[in-house]
Formats: sequence, C-alpha cells, structure tokens
Amino acid sequence: MHYVYVLRCADDTLYTGYSTDVERRVAEHDAGEGAKYTRGRTPVELVHVEEYAEKSTAMSREYEIKQLPRSKKERLVAADSGDSDRS
Repeated sequence: MHYVYVLRCADDTLYTGYSTDVERRVAEHDAGEGAKYTRGRTPVELVHVEEYAEKSTAMSREYEIKQLPRSKKERLVAADSGDSDRS
C-alpha cells in the first residue's frame, strides 16, 4: 500500500509526505533523518493518513494536499480527530 500522511511539527507547522511505511517514516522524521523541513522541528505528531493502492494516486494526492492553504489542511486534520475548532 501507499500512504499520504500529514505531520504536525513541534513549531505547529504541518508537513505532508508520502511513504509505503508510515510508522518507519515518522520515526525517521523524529530522529532528524526525514525531510530537511522536519529536521529541527521535532518531535512530530502524525495527524492524518490516507491509504492508496497505487503509488501514482498517492503521489497526486500528496501534491494536492501540499497545495492547500493551511486553513484547509487544518480542516482535513480536524476531520480525523473530530476537533472542528481548529482553523
């Protein structure tokens, strides 16, 4: 399976990524071995995951989420947690 995930960084920014193993990837981000963006912004918290059968679909969705304004990313994350107060 292929996954698109959103992390909340320690500085409250959101990072979107792609992986075939989300747990391993989050651990890499936390260890400072993930994307350059997340280094220095640890710890990170996994706040959203989407699963896809095809890599191309997951990669397209990753790009789509990265293009969203922060307010829409927050709504996406809030839908997972049931917290609709964040904006």
